[in-house]
Amino acid sequence: MKSHITNAISDFFCEYETPRQVLVRNRRVGVVCRLIQLGVLAYIIVWVFIYEKGYQSTDTAVSSVFTKMKGVGYTNVSGEERVWDVADYVFPSQGDASFVVMTNYIITEGQKMGKCPELPGKHHCSSGSDCEGGRYKRTGHGQMTGVCVNTTKTCEVLAWCPVEDDSKIPDPPLLMSAENYTLFIKNSVTFPTFKVSRSNLVEGIDKNYIGNCLHDPKTAPLCPIFRLGDIVKMSGFSFETIAKVGGAIGIVIDWTCNFDVDVRKCKPTYEFHGLYGNPDEKDDVRASVGYNFRYAKHYLEDKVQKRTLLKVFGIRFDIIVQSLARKFDIIPTLTAIGSGVGIFGVATVVCDLMMLYLLPKREFYKNMKFKYTESQTQHDSESLGLDATVYYTLEANARQVEGTGQSNDPDSEAGSTETEASNK
Repeated sequence: MKSHITNAISDFFCEYETPRQVLVRNRRVGVVCRLIQLGVLAYIIVWVFIYEKGYQSTDTAVSSVFTKMKGVGYTNVSGEERVWDVADYVFPSQGDASFVVMTNYIITEGQKMGKCPELPGKHHCSSGSDCEGGRYKRTGHGQMTGVCVNTTKTCEVLAWCPVEDDSKIPDPPLLMSAENYTLFIKNSVTFPTFKVSRSNLVEGIDKNYIGNCLHDPKTAPLCPIFRLGDIVKMSGFSFETIAKVGGAIGIVIDWTCNFDVDVRKCKPTYEFHGLYGNPDEKDDVRASVGYNFRYAKHYLEDKVQKRTLLKVFGIRFDIIVQSLARKFDIIPTLTAIGSGVGIFGVATVVCDLMMLYLLPKREFYKNMKFKYTESQTQHDSESLGLDATVYYTLEANARQVEGTGQSNDPDSEAGSTETEASNK
């Protein structure tokens, strides 16, 4: 027992096992093997390293956005002239990355809390029984009092009176001048992994440049000042269409940087996407169009609380920052190479399947590729009544005869050869 353990330990530390290789001379198998290897090599070089840049590590940025609008609008509604500045038409006014610029509105002035009839066509009634007191409807303006107003044939409600009439949207939009407003965007990004900070006010963009530039994708792609009409046009819509009932536009600031080169080459690009819908569709086929909200200004008049209600139609701008920075790193490089080398094993698997299961001489290749264990040889020799040495000699002679008896065609399966080192 002790000798067996000693021998096992000795074999473990003093012996080395190497795979047995068989050289198969067959054009079909060889061509398939080389084609697969070339395909894997092309995948590693073109896709992994050139396209996906598998030799670099990546990082995304921490970002902040600051915005500022400039421009003045003018309206003349029923002889009432009014000038609108930034404090009137931008919501909210804090310079966020998401804001609304008013382009059209419906105003209801002098509202106060009281009882008044609903609009004609809404909550139609013929008697008080049609207006159940204490109830309200989702599309109504207030709580029903149980009274049917004969002059309008609508239910009386407790609400801000007179109730808003938003059935007619001004056309053309009242603030078409918004097309010439300008938007200034200031964006800063930091890549924590690479300890790099950048701003869209890159080298060469100073105070004088900002004071005179206007963004253009070809002539001034880095200018951070944008004309609203140009933004809407580049998003695929006409300003007049979107200004009437409002809409939404996404401004994407893209930071795709390669820090293996000069950091100053890391510059932003701007893209504009209409979130209003498909510009080829007509408004009457959409389930819900535009963007609007209501805004009220409260005040006191003769100690009575009143308000001016505005239904605001506007363009909602959402500024989205997307970023991806890359830099050489030995760890992903070795990982990409290792995974690519592992894929080369596909060629061996495919060729083995062809050789062992598809080719006409597959049995011959099985005998050349696989070798019986010693216990199996012992069993076969004993079943024949032969000594093991004699069995090995007969088996070798049979293989030699089989090999010499085949065709000399180098593309045939018989052209395969096997070389073994004899045990001494």
